[in-house]
Amino acid sequence: MVFMTDMPSATYDRIINQKLPEFGETKCVAGPPISDRRIAIVTTAGLHRRQDKPFALGVGEYRVIPDDTDMNDLIMSHISNNFDRTGFQQDLNVVFPIDRLRELAADGTISSVARYHYAFMGATPPTDQAPVAKDLAQRLKEDDVDGVILAGV
Repeated sequence: MVFMTDMPSATYDRIINQKLPEFGETKCVAGPPISDRRIAIVTTAGLHRRQDKPFALGVGEYRVIPDDTDMNDLIMSHISNNFDRTGFQQDLNVVFPIDRLRELAADGTISSVARYHYAFMGATPPTDQAPVAKDLAQRLKEDDVDGVILAGV
């Protein structure tokens, strides 16, 4: 694992001073009780099903992971060579807490698990992710999702 202080100054500057998308102010609103919510997972671990196209460098895109996917079929194509994959290799839930989410649905803590979950590749510049965020929001609405676990890695 590389520490920020050990990076070359140009790399450090590119990461720390990257351009960020501009968003207007959005007021927080109260939603339904957690026990009435349908929850999806959004991860930045670069996960996708084996048959899906691997992630590419600097491309704002995501992969859809249907809830009925055999979770043993998920692979990680995160492109950062500084990204430690050992946790994922030992337990998918470290980067994609699907078993925990299903347990919450089974015991009634949440209403249901979404039909689809989503994965981004976290080393992508935020300005490249912004355009696809609106598309993802629409997909979440179509699946009646009203809560999301953001599993940033």
